[in-house]
Amino acid sequence: MANVAVLGCIWGDEAKAKIVDFLAAEADIVIRYQGGNNAGHTIVSNGKKYIFHLIPAGILYPDKICFLGNGVVIDLFALLAEMENLSDQGIDFHNRFFIDPRAGIVLPIHRQLDEAAENDSPAIKIGTTKRGIGPCYSDLTARVGIRFGDLFHLQILRQRLKRLYNYHKLSDYEIDDLAEALYLSAKPLAECRQQISYFLNRHQDKRILFEGAQGALLDLSFGTYPFVTSSHTTIGGITTGSGFSLRRLGRVVGVYKSYFTRVGEGPFPTELKNELGDIIREHGNEYGSTTGRPRRCGWFDAVAARYSAMLNDIDEIALTLLDVLSGLDSIRICTGYRMNETIITDFPDNSEILNQVTPIYEELKGWKDDITQISSYQALPVAAREYIGRLEELLDRKITIISVGPDREQTIVRQK
Repeated sequence: MANVAVLGCIWGDEAKAKIVDFLAAEADIVIRYQGGNNAGHTIVSNGKKYIFHLIPAGILYPDKICFLGNGVVIDLFALLAEMENLSDQGIDFHNRFFIDPRAGIVLPIHRQLDEAAENDSPAIKIGTTKRGIGPCYSDLTARVGIRFGDLFHLQILRQRLKRLYNYHKLSDYEIDDLAEALYLSAKPLAECRQQISYFLNRHQDKRILFEGAQGALLDLSFGTYPFVTSSHTTIGGITTGSGFSLRRLGRVVGVYKSYFTRVGEGPFPTELKNELGDIIREHGNEYGSTTGRPRRCGWFDAVAARYSAMLNDIDEIALTLLDVLSGLDSIRICTGYRMNETIITDFPDNSEILNQVTPIYEELKGWKDDITQISSYQALPVAAREYIGRLEELLDRKITIISVGPDREQTIVRQK
């Protein structure tokens, strides 16, 4: 197995975690390189559900090394709670879970700033999870942020907290207590400190799997700005979030849902604001792993999908939740946009334009069969195979992995 990246190619929630879990069986190291606990990953293995927010999904395999790279921002108390929950389920972290000391730290003040920004600006409400991720990244960009390595030096931590509070023009009366709480809470993680760039350079013989969070259309630069996350969710985030050269990456797997979903605000041309959208939501259990918020559901958008495939130069596609479409009489694919008399086939760079377009649809036959127990491509209903084939034509990529249910075993592999 070459070094592999698994990237979400829509607005997140593509069921990437299942694909990561499936491919991690052949990896030695699994790395999360961006985002924070605003992302949620759900894995079902042998009928048991696991929910992850920060820790790489590869931790379910007892022989895998898992890493949080320098591009991740960490809510220390949320991380410790997640580790405790997984430890109670029998997962061992000793000598196989590491954190780069350069990773940013999400503070309580960041959550307060996040919530205040959402509540005070209704005209441009983004729909964040209010986990403090954006303000934390902003502070790191402003060079006043706290990093994981700072937590183990109490005097340095106090000084940097003071500078951060002064930057925000906030009272620093609570700094000593906060510094003490962070310092003491971080002590059990002292053995987890590891510079990821050196670690990966020393283990070039190992097979590495990169686990992306969110999706390409939420990328800070290339997504539907300003309705985006605060990190780089496209392939470039791997280098900036781990120090790993893309020249050493062998395979890029783009994950697409069989239909599109979005949580929070922002443009969504193919959204189904009707009973059919509600049916897809319930059938697909489209509620956020992190917030529980209902996801907006709509048809597959090939314009957006081609754009994210191009950005990430994906080699192949993992198509998830195909089983959710079972039972529909017909299925639509958006092949272009219409704006007034103009046909648009390139994904717009402006969210306002995307809000004004009308999708151009192509309609295909649906299928009624339950496909959740099917284990080979040829056994899928003809209409399901026609749908997959049409997506391959529109995206000019091969769909090599097909998920037909939440469990690890409910996966069809067309080729290695």
